[in-house]
Amino acid sequence: MIKIAHCISDTNFGGAGRVLLHYCKERDQKNFELTVFLPKGSALLPPLRETGVKIIELEGLYDRSLHWKDIGLLRRALKGFDLVHAHGALSARIAARLAGVKVVYTRHSIFELKKISRFAPVRWLKGRIDRLFADGIIAVSPAAKELLAQSGTPSSMVRVIFNGVPPLKREAPIYREEGFMVGIAARLTKVKGHEDLLRAFAVLPEGIKLLIAGEGPEEETLRALSKELGLSDRVRFLGFTQEIAPLMSSLDLQVNASFGTEATSMALLEGFSLGVPAVVTDFGGNPYVVEAGISGEIVAKRNPAAMAEAILRIAKDSGYHQRLQQGAADVYSKKFRADRMVRETESYYREVLANEKKV
Repeated sequence: MIKIAHCISDTNFGGAGRVLLHYCKERDQKNFELTVFLPKGSALLPPLRETGVKIIELEGLYDRSLHWKDIGLLRRALKGFDLVHAHGALSARIAARLAGVKVVYTRHSIFELKKISRFAPVRWLKGRIDRLFADGIIAVSPAAKELLAQSGTPSSMVRVIFNGVPPLKREAPIYREEGFMVGIAARLTKVKGHEDLLRAFAVLPEGIKLLIAGEGPEEETLRALSKELGLSDRVRFLGFTQEIAPLMSSLDLQVNASFGTEATSMALLEGFSLGVPAVVTDFGGNPYVVEAGISGEIVAKRNPAAMAEAILRIAKDSGYHQRLQQGAADVYSKKFRADRMVRETESYYREVLANEKKV
């Protein structure tokens, strides 16, 4: 039995948490013994408990990657494991190394690299940290691997394993209205591009409607913009929803308008499992998820006009829309199932455990 510890610092239920949750549900229980370490009171606790994994809550890790107290807590707790898988927690990587345990970490996010990060001394330091405190790295998209390479991480250390999700079960379309229904499921922050999407809708016909699922600091600003653009009758803000199936079952098309952070959108994959195609920006991992003309369309980031044109093209052509629906379902089955992600991850664990560390 291989003993694996997953460490996550999130107190919210975000993308990394959902990846971890899907792994816990699909894990190989015969060959891997799993323990999850996370901050006390994290929103991840209730869904993780339902998977039956062993959970250890810590008085630390609270939404932070590095803190000396967390290193001390984890160093003692991680002794005896065969491998530690860290999700955005450098403290866990350092603690695992100090405890003599092999380390894998996942790069879940993509962002614009700061200029200072491109300087040779900074790149050398980042690469050195990864070589010292990781035996292997999982990138959830080729775009994430490219970002790691740009910031100094050796490409030989990185394995691309796409996120995967269990297939949604089609449910009653409780958000459905008359017309062509478009939806976006993303936290309401600037870089998710909701403002661009609303401006795109300002030039679309009234029969095309928008559902916005999520919460965040930009909610009031976006509500005000929607009203200013005269979209109050066509745009609905649903707030945070953990149950994504009713939303996706209500949609004809989904959108991802991100321009500042996006690796592999879990919402896109979940929609694909129900055959909901997507229009996405060309930022980050989006072009590796959506195949243009097959499962959706790709447009330039920060370009509301291009977004509007793509949405209208799909809405007006029922035959094209049906082909994209089938393409989305096919791409999901081939590339983005949760069981595929889990098997590839566990295979990588075995590979890392078999390899000798070279610093």
